Amino acid sequence: MDISSIGVVGAGQMGNGIAHVCALAGYDVMMTDISADALDKAVALIDRNIARQVGRGKVSEAEMAAAMARIRTTTKLAELGQTDLIIEAATERETVKQAIFEDLLPHLKPTTILTSNTSSISITRLASRTDRPEKFMGFHFMNPVPVMQLVELIRGIATDEETFAACKSVVDRLGKTAATAEDFPAFIVNRILMPMINEAVYTLYEGVGNVTSIDMAMKLGTNHPMGPLELADFIGLDTCLAIMNVLHDGLADTKYRPCPLLTKYVEAGWLGRKTQRGFYDYRGEVPVPTR
Repeated sequence: MDISSIGVVGAGQMGNGIAHVCALAGYDVMMTDISADALDKAVALIDRNIARQVGRGKVSEAEMAAAMARIRTTTKLAELGQTDLIIEAATERETVKQAIFEDLLPHLKPTTILTSNTSSISITRLASRTDRPEKFMGFHFMNPVPVMQLVELIRGIATDEETFAACKSVVDRLGKTAATAEDFPAFIVNRILMPMINEAVYTLYEGVGNVTSIDMAMKLGTNHPMGPLELADFIGLDTCLAIMNVLHDGLADTKYRPCPLLTKYVEAGWLGRKTQRGFYDYRGEVPVPTR
């Protein structure tokens, strides 16, 4: 299937990154969000980020101008219906994602492929709520999208080979690398990453080390570019908790039980960088540990 237009649902951290790379790769992009202000901010951020790439010599001025011209925005979800491929990048809550797909269905072309950027939720279950489970799959980008090389492609039980091949061709055109994952809770990356982050939170919770010591130990002791608590703040503590709950519920194993301290931070609204407080306080010039 020839894909020339891509619809992106959500103008947040992941959605604007996906729109960014798709537009640079030559796709016509329609990005939607419930907030017009969020869309304006997303387009401005994409413009700044591509300008940064121009400054580093990775993108030409002409390529930037062409990419920005390919991005259109709308607050009307139905307007995405005529695109060839839709990538849902809304919040990591299954009820929200299901509602989006149900609202899209009456407006889709028969050939439109539906995908979700979910980092943990069952693709088979999401697909079952649509009229085209064979044309539905997981399309999981890593954050930040313009920088990270990997995309996880996840088939649902009904996903056909043509749909997988079409999505794989998009990944190739984006200049990224696809890893194929089976439809199990959290797939590959987060099945491994999130329990590590959760264990780091337990290490903090139990007083084994403070925030600074835990992050320094993992950066200098295992050569990680970011400590696990710093990374959790970057991802969003609400997202980390949601993925741990999916793992705990889906695999029924106590080793995936979310740390109570992670739950407490989320209940406090301390979600990391996006709220200016998490395991670090970002409201000053330099991030300061909160514990």
